[in-house]
Amino acid sequence: MSDIAKIVARLIEGTDDVVSAELLEKKLVKSAATGVPLIVKLGVDPTAPDIHLGHTVVMEKLRQFQEFGHTVVFLIGDMTGRIGDPTDRAATRKQLDKEAVEEFARTYIEQANKVLLPDRLQVRYNSEWLEPLQLVDLIGLMSHVTLARILERDDFEKRLREHVTIHLHELLYPLMQAYDSVALKADVELGGTDQRFNIMTARQIQEAYGLEPEVGIFLPLLEGIDGVRKMSKSMGNHVGITEPPESIYGKVMSIPDDLIARWGQLLFGWDRTAIGRRLQQENPRDIKAELAYAIVARFCGIETAQLAQDQFLRVFSERGIPDEMPGVRLPAVPWEVSAIELVAHIPGVQSRQEARRFLQQGAVVVNDARVSMEQRLTIAPGDWIRVGRRRYFRFEE
Repeated sequence: MSDIAKIVARLIEGTDDVVSAELLEKKLVKSAATGVPLIVKLGVDPTAPDIHLGHTVVMEKLRQFQEFGHTVVFLIGDMTGRIGDPTDRAATRKQLDKEAVEEFARTYIEQANKVLLPDRLQVRYNSEWLEPLQLVDLIGLMSHVTLARILERDDFEKRLREHVTIHLHELLYPLMQAYDSVALKADVELGGTDQRFNIMTARQIQEAYGLEPEVGIFLPLLEGIDGVRKMSKSMGNHVGITEPPESIYGKVMSIPDDLIARWGQLLFGWDRTAIGRRLQQENPRDIKAELAYAIVARFCGIETAQLAQDQFLRVFSERGIPDEMPGVRLPAVPWEVSAIELVAHIPGVQSRQEARRFLQQGAVVVNDARVSMEQRLTIAPGDWIRVGRRRYFRFEE
């Protein structure tokens, strides 16, 4: 196997799909011959201030490209973010104002530097080329894609079928994202599997503008701590990389055992088969602890990871989190619920006012993460809650 072929194999390892590996190899050969690094694009819309572990699956793959000498463009969608990606949306996103997008963008960049190599990273904003577009330019861009093609995307099809409104500005989103790839002359674009429509549209638009299409690399979506749906802040099943280390550790320790191997593979490249064998021979809790330690160490440092681990062991061992807890039946599986509604559902809590008081006092913990009053959570069977000092309950289906 040639050196280039080995690089291709490494770069596509752990991906869900690549369009196409042959084109990637061709681009790498040209890069090696000319000494010009590939432009590898990741576009993010700063519609929320936190990067979570799900985002880092793609970022870790970007870092591999950096380690092979290529340039990563971390593209802040400060214009597209004001529309909002309609992917997986059952309704139109609320449009954000310019100030909110700019504030979120600053946070994103700070957090991205925890994963990516700053010396091989370019940060760009798509307002650079999207704001100056004239109406004639926009008409020209729109002329390259049919309405039928745009309406093929699953989320639009579903909304049409269910008679849910689709606004015209949402139809422009994939075209604007595609034009980003034209402006950057991107060689490669990475995204989750939910970004297939957008990236494939970008390839089509690049060809319409006389460019070689980018390689589309699609990474698996990381399930959230509920073990059911993709990780999402809006669903309350995320682990933010800037959360307090003890919260990160505790959340990871709460994931279902059948996620351990998958998280290890997607986040750190662990051998999934080897982890599967260990799970059959060892206590899954010990392997989960290794994963929790590795995640905290990655984003907070080794010393902090050790402190988070020590605290977790102290809470569970010395304070004696009970093995057996009274069960509380879930109204739905999984259950999306506000913090106040959750606590009011617990036996012995007499009213929403009492639930509010517990939350204000910081006396509510779910899966070792303290719960604030404004939170929404996703509760799954097996999760536990502590209300007050010693009242523990485990949720059941």
